[in-house]
Amino acid sequence: QVQLVESGGGLVQAGGSLRLSCAASGIIFRLAAMGWYRQAPGKQRELVTSITREGRANYLDSVLGRFTISRDNAKNTVNLRMDSLKPEDTGVYYCNTNPPTGLWGQGTQVIVSS
Repeated sequence: QVQLVESGGGLVQAGGSLRLSCAASGIIFRLAAMGWYRQAPGKQRELVTSITREGRANYLDSVLGRFTISRDNAKNTVNLRMDSLKPEDTGVYYCNTNPPTGLWGQGTQVIVSS
């Protein structure tokens, strides 16, 4: 059974940084493309960044240059470093495969105050 556990969110002022982590189990992690998704208040969940199994990353234009995704296949984890945070980055962040499985973790809340 797929299990995804996100952590690292919190409240931060604009311009600050956070580092999110996701521990995955129940999948062959090293073969999976992974992604971080965000659901902002009142909006649909969207893919913010993804990383292929070979380690190639893609980003939404709005986070390019500020966010960095990485993966550790030995630990089955995918991380997201978020710098220069903006209030519009506020939301619940989830990790999942890309494309996503039908199962989601509880997510981790990120609140960026202006």
